[in-house]
Amino acid sequence: MSIATALRSSGPRLLRVVLICLVCIILLPYLIVPLYLVVRPTSTLMLWRWAKGARVERVWVPLEAIVPTLPLAVIVAEDARFCSHHGVDLREMREAILEAEDRGELRGGSTITQQTAKNLFLWPGRSYVRKVLEIPLALWINLILGKRRTLEIYLNIAEWGPTGEFGAEAGARRAFGKSARELNASEAALMAALLPNPVRRNARRPSPGLQRLRHIYEARARSQATLDSCVRVR
Repeated sequence: MSIATALRSSGPRLLRVVLICLVCIILLPYLIVPLYLVVRPTSTLMLWRWAKGARVERVWVPLEAIVPTLPLAVIVAEDARFCSHHGVDLREMREAILEAEDRGELRGGSTITQQTAKNLFLWPGRSYVRKVLEIPLALWINLILGKRRTLEIYLNIAEWGPTGEFGAEAGARRAFGKSARELNASEAALMAALLPNPVRRNARRPSPGLQRLRHIYEARARSQATLDSCVRVR
């Protein structure tokens, strides 16, 4: 049998193997998510930094050990309809798609649940491929983990500093030298304002723009104090 004939005969089999491997890779996160009801997960970025030998600081703290003003400020800043959607905010998504059509680029618009899915299983950056993978994952995470656990995980895996600080506890200690349970409302609002770009935004020396965001989020948190109703301990 010639090499060409062997390749033709083995081609379909090889393609099936590749497709099966791809399907398994895509489905694996859905099998892992239920474990996160009890397991404390790490993010892909944390794993990548560990693999490079870079610094990673993360101290897991349960949601009840974080001052309530911080989850509220994060919801105000990142996903004001967090308690009312099912992991994906269709209204925000439509606005992002329309803006992408007008500007020729894809902007943010991810919910906290989508960001949690990205941080746990996907990669940073903006792309339609990542969005296609992220959306069903976010719906699954919302269904399996619920709002409170999803937010608790998000607050413990989000990048919150330029030198490997992950989670609210490490972020609070870097920014203010205190625990996440000791933050006041103004400090919590500033922590929330760091999230889109914690590498460039410095809580120790906040720029005028960062200060403006802090005041906006603090005022919104005061006026919309029920936005976190789905994660409060009853």
